Amino acid sequence: MNKNGAENIFWDLSDLYSSNDDPQLAADKKAVLENAEAFAAKYKGKIASLSAPEFKKMLSEYEDIQDMGGKIGSFAYLQWSTDTGNAAYGKLVQESNELGSELSQKLVFLDVEWMKVSDEEAKKLIEAPELEFYKHYLESSRRYKDHVLKEEQEQILSAKSVTGRSAWVRFFDETLGAAKFELDGETLTEQEALSKLHESDRELRIRAHASLTKTFKDLGRQLTFIFNTLLADKSTNDKLRKYPDWITSRNLSNETDDKTVNALVESVTSHYPLVQRYYKLKAQLLGLDEMKDFDRYAPIMKNEATISWEEAKEMVMDSYTNFHPQMGEITGYFFDKNWIDAAIKPGKRGGAYSASTVPSVHPYVFMNFDGKIRDVQTLAHELGHGVHQYLSRQQGPLQAGTPLTTAETASVFGEMLVFQKLLKELDDPKEKLALIIGKIDDTIATVFRQVSMNRFENAMHTARREEGELTTERFSELWMEQQRALYGDSVTLTDEYGIWWSYIPHFLHTPGYVYAYAFGELLVLALYEEYTRNSDGFADKYLELLSAGGSEWPHDLVAKMGLDIRDPNFWNKGLASFKRMVEEAEELAKEI
Repeated sequence: MNKNGAENIFWDLSDLYSSNDDPQLAADKKAVLENAEAFAAKYKGKIASLSAPEFKKMLSEYEDIQDMGGKIGSFAYLQWSTDTGNAAYGKLVQESNELGSELSQKLVFLDVEWMKVSDEEAKKLIEAPELEFYKHYLESSRRYKDHVLKEEQEQILSAKSVTGRSAWVRFFDETLGAAKFELDGETLTEQEALSKLHESDRELRIRAHASLTKTFKDLGRQLTFIFNTLLADKSTNDKLRKYPDWITSRNLSNETDDKTVNALVESVTSHYPLVQRYYKLKAQLLGLDEMKDFDRYAPIMKNEATISWEEAKEMVMDSYTNFHPQMGEITGYFFDKNWIDAAIKPGKRGGAYSASTVPSVHPYVFMNFDGKIRDVQTLAHELGHGVHQYLSRQQGPLQAGTPLTTAETASVFGEMLVFQKLLKELDDPKEKLALIIGKIDDTIATVFRQVSMNRFENAMHTARREEGELTTERFSELWMEQQRALYGDSVTLTDEYGIWWSYIPHFLHTPGYVYAYAFGELLVLALYEEYTRNSDGFADKYLELLSAGGSEWPHDLVAKMGLDIRDPNFWNKGLASFKRMVEEAEELAKEI
């Protein structure tokens, strides 16, 4: 593996806890349960009778418990992410899951009783001046009124999730974290093997594709069983909660509605021919008669220079600081205070994320930095999340988190800032074209591929509910149907590609998540157009949007930026921007 300077970039989790043996961790585990018990003794059976000032005090105490519990869970998961094979780390994850379930059982009475408050009485509390800070939390939580069960039932579901859903998700992560991928005499992690698909050497891509396929197939029996079990688990929960469709709970969580999501999906799928047009251009640029699935991410220039960690840091810091000094300052904390874990190592889970942790601490960024230009974009993406999460902490535990519909805004906007900076610095049309091709590849992955995955999710959830347990071949059949719809005749999908649904964690970690990427990317393309048209005061308004976290409805927040995400035609703005990128690539290709 090439050295790029990220080999020693490990985070320092001591702002959470110093280690598994930290006395404060043991003390907090004990205290959080005692506090939850005291809270229940004080408020259980009384929620409906609280005055507005009493309700405010109750919510403040509730937030303190949530913050402490979240701190324990965050530390356990972050530590385990970097070494999924470490038994002590796994043990703490299980303990924190069990603790979280116990807390949920003690505190669920609050949700149950709040949902039983009449609409008239609830409205009085929501409108009370004393509760203004919590207004959105109180208002938005009522949308679950028809789906919350009795307290005893909620407690049982919470208790059983520890040995059910949570256990299967952890088993999936540990299975792929421990997976070995043999390539050219080396044993690689999943992340290292996947990165080879971005290399210019086609023979290397073919061998990497074969290596990945072999391991996915070897694990096919376990992964198929995990998928079937979790799909059935979700189906059971959805029936119990009277959700009419598999995606309903996700749309409610995202503070959006079926109509808005359907408009997004329809807009994107109707633009699939644009993707096919692009891949035909890319095949020409790569000199290929037939483009295959392992060619999609190939660079069009053979410049495989490694980008060092320091160079990546500088690119992101410059882009963020130039946009808004406060954004640069916050980003600097992640580097200077060791809030990032970027080294690739065996046992570390794949992918990247920014963990918001809890408002009383700060976010942490997790990634696997391999020294490619897309790793710079990943760094920009996750630090966008990090800035968002850092700013929104002021909203407290109940409102700091954003629904997924707006959660991807800052991350994708951060990528766009870095992309535009790099583009401005290039004079050579070939290099400019290579960068634009890379951006188009990323946008296809973020918008079109994610929507095709949403269509696969829809197909597999529906099939699991109608047909019962699915075979590996049935999953593959559903997967390939959606992939063929996306790529048409522009990309030849190999038979081996049929198993490639099996390694994607979002399907299991957060069912229904994937459309949020398309939502975020298209929203950002529209936002960036606003920024280029009128940058005066835009950066300040943008930071206000991030600072609001989840304290307002997404459509109200975005409306402050002059955009209406509930307009069915809204998505076409972002798609028009994407079309212009493809046209620019076609023009540059002609010029060259």
